[in-house]
This record gives sequence, structure tokens and C-alpha cells, in this order.
Amino acid sequence: MFDRRQILAGSAAAFAMTAAPAALLAQIGQPSRIIFPFTAGGSGDALARMIADKLRVGLDQTFIVENRAGAAGRIGVQAVKSSAPDGKTLLLTPIAPVAVYQHVYQNLGYDPITDLMPVAHVSSMEFALAVANNTNVTSMKELVAWIKANPSQANYGTPGAGTLPHFFMVLFGKAANADLQHVSYKGSAAAITDVAGGQLPMVSTTVPDVMALHKAGKIRVIAVSGEKRSAFLPDVPTFIEAGYKISGDSWYGLFAPAGTPKETVARINKVVVDALKTPEMIQAIAAIGLIATGSTPEQLAEIQKRDAAFWAPAVQASGFKPEN
Repeated sequence: MFDRRQILAGSAAAFAMTAAPAALLAQIGQPSRIIFPFTAGGSGDALARMIADKLRVGLDQTFIVENRAGAAGRIGVQAVKSSAPDGKTLLLTPIAPVAVYQHVYQNLGYDPITDLMPVAHVSSMEFALAVANNTNVTSMKELVAWIKANPSQANYGTPGAGTLPHFFMVLFGKAANADLQHVSYKGSAAAITDVAGGQLPMVSTTVPDVMALHKAGKIRVIAVSGEKRSAFLPDVPTFIEAGYKISGDSWYGLFAPAGTPKETVARINKVVVDALKTPEMIQAIAAIGLIATGSTPEQLAEIQKRDAAFWAPAVQASGFKPEN
């Protein structure tokens, strides 16, 4: 969805800004916080803790991670929106709450563009389509043939209705002219378990969720959603390579409440992006299945708006209507 090298190179301009006084960022004795709007555990939570540690060192200020889960991430975003714009409260979030939900929920409770200030793009990850071994499917061509020969069994699981893996499969169904039936799970683990056990023919989720089982031969990933092959699954072709002109990814971004001083944002950005360029951080992030990126605040704002426009048609085509 974007050129990582260009983003990293473009970050240099933001670093030339004079560093703000530490008083702009924190009051002594009061820890700052990164709100992660989902439960503890998983790659996103681990990433938030890595970023908190780097900010602690780089800003000489304690940062804690606060898991503010609920309402598909919206409660955590609302908490950041309502926080003082002093650099002491940050949001680490995946793409959906800040670039997709405005197309999903009528009463979102915040405006992701005007209520938040972009700080830095932190990491990215691709989606993966995996099939059960008992389907005997080994390629996208074989999968589409299997779907058309077994329409009553063409069910796919996702981490939940209204998630990006759900919307990406809507794009795939349209591109392949295939009639697919969505099965919503509460998280990816249960869906993957059912695919590994042969109770469900396929699952759409993120690469980190399935790469270990694919390598162990317990499920088979047959396509990834990036414009290029995943560094974690180099043996798996992209949807584009398979003949379907669709691509997309997910990402984590760091945000602050709207109104946070630009010099404060610039200082936080410098610490985070400097860390993301170190071999230590790149390897640590790769170990949890993510790709370290980095960006200026302006580049994250551009990505946020572009991806909001990209996902709108898939949300509309899905017909998904949330219960609340």
C-alpha cells in the first residue's frame, strides 16, 4: 500500500526540528501511557510494549501500556480523544479504528481525522488466505474451482464480522466471481483451529496468525495480500500473482489527541522512528510477524486518509451492519 523505503527516507526532514523541552511531554512522577485498544497478548500488545520501552529511554519518562479494550477498539480511541493534548497519552492502534470504522459505525463516538493527531506509522502486516488440508487445494486456481464445484461448502472464517480480513475476502469474492459464505469468529484462533481440524475449509486472517501452522504443514496458506510476497512466507504467491488484482494490508500507527503541540509530536516521532531503524527493533518486530516501518506524522496522515478511501467500497459491498 505504500513504499516503506520512501517513508523511512522521508522521515529525516521531521527530525531536523528543534527538540521540545521535556516539560512539554511529561510532569515528573506521573507516568505517560500508550493506550492499546484491545486486550493484552498478541502482536499488537507486544508492539505497544516495545514502543513504550523505547519512549521511556528516549524521553527519560516512564511510559506504561494501558489495555483499554471494548467495542472493537472504539473505547480505547475515545479515551485518547478525551485526554489532555500534552504528549502524555498516546494511542497505538491497528488500521481499522482509525481508517475503516467511519464506514462501518453510524455512531462512532470520535472522528479519526479531526480528533487524533498522527505521530508515526509503526509497522505493517499482510493478510493470508489459508485452507484445510482435507480440501486438497494447493493453489488459488484450485481453490476457485473447488468453490464453484462445492458452493454449499464454500465457507470462510475470519476473526470477526467487520474486520479487515472479512472485507478483504469480499474483494476476493468479487474479483473471482465466487459465492463465498462468511463465518464470523470471536478472534482468529478459533477459526484457525477449525481449519486445522478440517471442520472449516478456509480462513482469512493476518500472516502472523497462520505462518507457524503453515510451516508445520497443519494448514496451507495459498495467497497473501501484499503487492509483493511476504518475507515471512516467501513460498506463497500474492493474490496478484494468482491473477486477482487485489491487494491490501494492515498496519499499526501511533496517534496523539488532537491539539498536541507539533514540537511534542516531532520529538516523540524522532524517538520512535529512530528506534524502528535499528537492527534490534527490526528483528524484535519481525519475531512477532510484523514489518517495522516508520514515517513522518504527515505521511501517516496521508496513509490514513488513503486507506479510508480504499476500504470504503469493500465495507459497502459486504453489507455488514454492526449490532452496536
